[in-house]
Amino acid sequence: MPTDPSTLTISRLIKAPPAVVWRAWSEPDHLAKWWIPAPIECQVVKLDLRPGGGFVTQMREGDGPFQPHVTGCFLDIVPQQRLVFTTVLAEGWQPFDPWIAITAIMTLRPTDSGTLYAAEVLHGNAADAAKHDEMGFQMGWGIGLAQLAALVEPMS
Repeated sequence: MPTDPSTLTISRLIKAPPAVVWRAWSEPDHLAKWWIPAPIECQVVKLDLRPGGGFVTQMREGDGPFQPHVTGCFLDIVPQQRLVFTTVLAEGWQPFDPWIAITAIMTLRPTDSGTLYAAEVLHGNAADAAKHDEMGFQMGWGIGLAQLAALVEPMS
């Protein structure tokens, strides 16, 4: 993993094959179950897995209204291997001014015991990465990965 101060990383071994982990990323009903740490509820508005396709999720706490979470654009998709999105573009490569500017690179590597899921989250500079880290990147993305594992491991 990179040591660039503008990049945050997290990884986890998931005891499920890449095809099952990919399904949890590629089906909106599955993604909604793990993408945001519980008890916050996730709603997948758009999940168009192709370069230029839109990626939009919303979140809500309790009975409140859904609020924006991620608005992004997929840059690269290699089924069961790699998924890249950015929040500085919206669907169709349209410029977008996000609450946090990132490019996220998720890789799925098969192992003897399942899938090594790794995420590299690139920021414009070290200060933005530090701010994201202070907001709870490791905990939040770690909880999400634990929820992903809890969803897909029984499916294997």
